[in-house]
Amino acid sequence: MQNVLLADGSAVGLREIRPDDAPAILDFHSRMSERTRYLRYFSPYPSIPERDLERFVKVDHQDREAYVIEVAQQIIAVGRYERLGPGSPDAEVAFVVEDAYQGRGIGSVLLEHLAEKAREHGMSRFVAEVLPENRGMLRVFSDFGYQVQRTYADGVVHLSFPIAPTERSRQVQESREHVTEARSIARLLAPRAVAVYGASASGQGIGAAMLGHLRDGGYTGTIVPVHRRASRVAGLEAYRSAADAGVTVDLALIAVPPEGVADALADAAASGAGGVVVVSAGFAEAGAKGAEAQHELIENAQAAGLRVVGPTSMGVANTDPSVRLNATLAPALPAPGRVGFFSQSGALGVALLKEADRRGLGLSSFVSAGNRADVSGNDLLQYWQDDPRTDVVLLYLETFGNPRKFARLARRMSRIKPVVAVASATRPRGLLGGRPVPDADAVTALFARSGVIRVDTVQELFDVGLLLTHQPLPAGHQIAVVGNSSALSELAVAACRANGLSVAEGYPHDVSPQAGARELAVALSAAAADKNVDALVAVFAPPLPGQLADESGDFVEAVADVARDGEKPIVSTFLLGSLPAGVPAYPSVEEAVRALARVATYADWLRRPPGVLPELSGVDPDAADVEALPSELLAAYGIDVVPSTLAGSDAEALAAADRLGFPVALKAARGALRHRIDLGAVRLDLADEDDLRTAYASLARSFGPDVLVQSMVAPGVACTIEVREDPCFGPIVGFGLGGVASELLGDVAWRAAPLTDRAASALVDEPRAAPLLRGYRGSAPVDRAALIDLLLRVGRLADDHPRIRSLTLNPVLARPDGCSVLHAAAEIGPAATRADTGPRRLL
Repeated sequence: MQNVLLADGSAVGLREIRPDDAPAILDFHSRMSERTRYLRYFSPYPSIPERDLERFVKVDHQDREAYVIEVAQQIIAVGRYERLGPGSPDAEVAFVVEDAYQGRGIGSVLLEHLAEKAREHGMSRFVAEVLPENRGMLRVFSDFGYQVQRTYADGVVHLSFPIAPTERSRQVQESREHVTEARSIARLLAPRAVAVYGASASGQGIGAAMLGHLRDGGYTGTIVPVHRRASRVAGLEAYRSAADAGVTVDLALIAVPPEGVADALADAAASGAGGVVVVSAGFAEAGAKGAEAQHELIENAQAAGLRVVGPTSMGVANTDPSVRLNATLAPALPAPGRVGFFSQSGALGVALLKEADRRGLGLSSFVSAGNRADVSGNDLLQYWQDDPRTDVVLLYLETFGNPRKFARLARRMSRIKPVVAVASATRPRGLLGGRPVPDADAVTALFARSGVIRVDTVQELFDVGLLLTHQPLPAGHQIAVVGNSSALSELAVAACRANGLSVAEGYPHDVSPQAGARELAVALSAAAADKNVDALVAVFAPPLPGQLADESGDFVEAVADVARDGEKPIVSTFLLGSLPAGVPAYPSVEEAVRALARVATYADWLRRPPGVLPELSGVDPDAADVEALPSELLAAYGIDVVPSTLAGSDAEALAAADRLGFPVALKAARGALRHRIDLGAVRLDLADEDDLRTAYASLARSFGPDVLVQSMVAPGVACTIEVREDPCFGPIVGFGLGGVASELLGDVAWRAAPLTDRAASALVDEPRAAPLLRGYRGSAPVDRAALIDLLLRVGRLADDHPRIRSLTLNPVLARPDGCSVLHAAAEIGPAATRADTGPRRLL
């Protein structure tokens, strides 16, 4: 059973049909209106004959497949395909949805899953027959993102369309995914009624605390305490079951012992709830038995169509005045504001809310995911993208359930609203292809290229959040440092340089320690008006006792006025009192500048236009055989590898040279040495038989008898291109220059596949040794466009074939007239799990 979301955000179950579904199919058919049966079967079809029923429920799951959609273990939709003849690439597709569930996106979900299954078994086209008056069905096909061909004959519309994913179909699928996931979260954060399980009549315990916080926070909906015996709880009428309250319960809070969670979840489902927040502990965090119980909990929730926050969640909150939902363990929430906050940690949740309140960081909504068994940060990104009350997103992450999807969503979200994340820098264990995956610095860089502002600590999370919430983005990296303390100013200058910021000409500007608030205000205003300044750092040390009149309030206003009225961001280290809301103040200069640098880097990313996936000529994914030689696999993507032949004796080497044609190169065949000119493992430009025999004898003595004989190509700058299947990002492409020094220093740039034109261009420029490609000490620049084209093709290959565990092109010789791939090696394994591919499903 898989959980999928419908257009209204409700969850349903999807699975393959089974022979024992026959009674349920008959029941499903009996609930259909006569019109629905007519539109599906082109006749009233009042009952299903026994022979048809058997054929409906018995399929081979290859040439014939059928999926059912269930709600509360009741079938409410069926979709199927059937191949049109043995080996045919075409299959007929059809589906039918119960009347009460029509118009909720079920048809498109079924079509996505059927298309994926058909492609797996060699089908490439769907055909369908639809009555002209069945406009809903025709719309499902036409809106699917494929090129649908229509013909009309004999009173029926005949449809035909290829089912290979297209850029348009992916966009349609992702758009629907966004809407459904956002709506499922909206129902949790703006519930019409909340049921509370586990609130004791005595007022003691976690459940009672949550109910009290919900009530005292001014929740505008209906609170439904559920209690087996008590008639009133916390002054509210209590019910034996949530359904007895006679209201639509959208959200249930479950704070009962772990053994009672299943019963509470079932009761919530019976009341029509859309989701539950499980505060109870004793699940995956408690060991193997708890993990098994958590798995069963999620299975039951999916079968009931419920979304689950937790277990071990500390709750959810929405500060919208029309909702005022404090369904958390925190007695009070921070003030309403423009920040959406997601915390995976349940244990830290209350402390995080308290710190946000202390720092003056107003929240729009908050979710603590706990064990993150279902609802994750990805779901909240979908919701916050369109939430008009959220301008900034803060994420406290401990693990990534679907990091590839996270990177995609964050890349889209960050173009609209900034995303700040504190996440573990620990890399998953293991080596790929005998080489380590990129280190934590590379992962941080990959996040940055998705637009995410990654920080190291919770404190920094709030530092950056405050700046983004209250100040504009900087237009560049030129910083004006203004203050009344030369010591603090020098610290600020050093911090700017350490964080990649430049101090603008004429700064730092220090007013005298004896200067009053007016002089400070004038200096700050002048810096804000300076066209060569992009942002301000204000540092202020309190005067000595008796040095100035009591002007503390005036000094505060001097900074606040510039912050409120200017178009440039200002951060401050203000060691005198507190600043008004809207002025980001930090306890140290280093913290202030670091936050500013993080935001400046994000602003740089935002100014760069997003790249595109360009069309590539000569690419035929269907012709690519991952079991073939790497050169043959690469050829399907328009990548030529210079031919080479393995030889085990001088005679074999000579025969190979005769076939290839002199001059040739001779290389030691051992993988780690074949490109090591510095060790003598490569002999170049062998013009004739004598040269070859002499070179072979020398190589054989030092490296063994096996050699590679290869046609000579013009010299160039040696480069390396790699593909790895990264545990966090899926396939990633690395580029660096050849040589021991580059390998030793890890001078390789990485990007997630597939590569956009901008990503491929950045890869070429990013290694520290990249100046060698642009012409160094009189050498001619290489053909940069050829390198970019090669990287684009490798990125497309990596994205298309999950079985490629690693791929190395080394060396690649880049020259002014193009580039040549001299060697390629690949490691093929089982298809890697890429959770962000295929039809929509909750993972």
